[in-house]
Amino acid sequence: MRDGVLTFADEHEAGQGQTSEAFGFKWSKRETYASGAVRETQIRWLDTRYGGRNPLDYVAAQQGPIVLDAGCGSGFSADIIFEGQWDRIRYIGSDISSAVAIARENLAPRCRDSLFIQCDLTKLPVRPGSVDLILSEGVLHHTPSTKGAFDSLVPLLRPGGVFAFYVYNKKGPVREFTDDYLRSIFSAMPPQQAWEDMKAITGLGIALGEMKAKVDIKDDIPSLGIRKGEIDIQRLFYWSVLKAYYRPEFTFDEMNHINFDWFMPKYAFRQTPEEVRGWVEMAGLSIEHLHAEEAGITVVARKPGQAVAVPADAPTP
Repeated sequence: MRDGVLTFADEHEAGQGQTSEAFGFKWSKRETYASGAVRETQIRWLDTRYGGRNPLDYVAAQQGPIVLDAGCGSGFSADIIFEGQWDRIRYIGSDISSAVAIARENLAPRCRDSLFIQCDLTKLPVRPGSVDLILSEGVLHHTPSTKGAFDSLVPLLRPGGVFAFYVYNKKGPVREFTDDYLRSIFSAMPPQQAWEDMKAITGLGIALGEMKAKVDIKDDIPSLGIRKGEIDIQRLFYWSVLKAYYRPEFTFDEMNHINFDWFMPKYAFRQTPEEVRGWVEMAGLSIEHLHAEEAGITVVARKPGQAVAVPADAPTP
């Protein structure tokens, strides 16, 4: 136990070690994601992706459900999703990076029954069949195998338990090539250098956004993944060429944070909705909600069986 965080000193393979360093650095820059503008944007996005429902709405247990936040980072998403619910859940926040200490600082005062673990999510010290809700918001694809990470978490669900997760969607071929090319460059840098070098991409996104220009594409271009219709030139560039994030209400550093989040981790795999649906079905789960958009795929899936009420004073697994 280190500063209230159960810490496992497992040696990670190089890619996972780089992921841990990248996200530890990113989440330590609190001023780049703590503003009201960033929070409101995340609230709206989560609401859209989960169809206006909260992942907790799918959980049968009304009191004392055990929630595993697999890849909690600084607790940013959990802080939004479980707002007003902390007194009724038992929360386990886990992350491979040192950001879990920030999550503990942010969330432990709100949740009377919480545990924070720093370890590889495929090696969690949690009993199989003991968790009511697994939340993994944009994490599984940052492991050596997105499907492998998914498969490692499914057994932790109790009968009737729910797995809510978000993974990246595949983009058009030019964007896919650019993403992998730039990731190979940035992921080899120390985080501070990558943060600084990323600023040129952020500046490009701002320049494109401030043009406020639109283009009318007359026909679909399937070979490039481009649909017909009128589109802002920055968004066309963003979705089809290079992720250069732009949102006028964000500060420069807040936009740079999002670009860093995308290009810095060595592992950032993309999937198709069909692939993800296949994984869920092969794992024996039933899909209750699936939302696919250009950015990613959000799924709420349930393990078969009758949910069992667990006393609120039962020990956390």
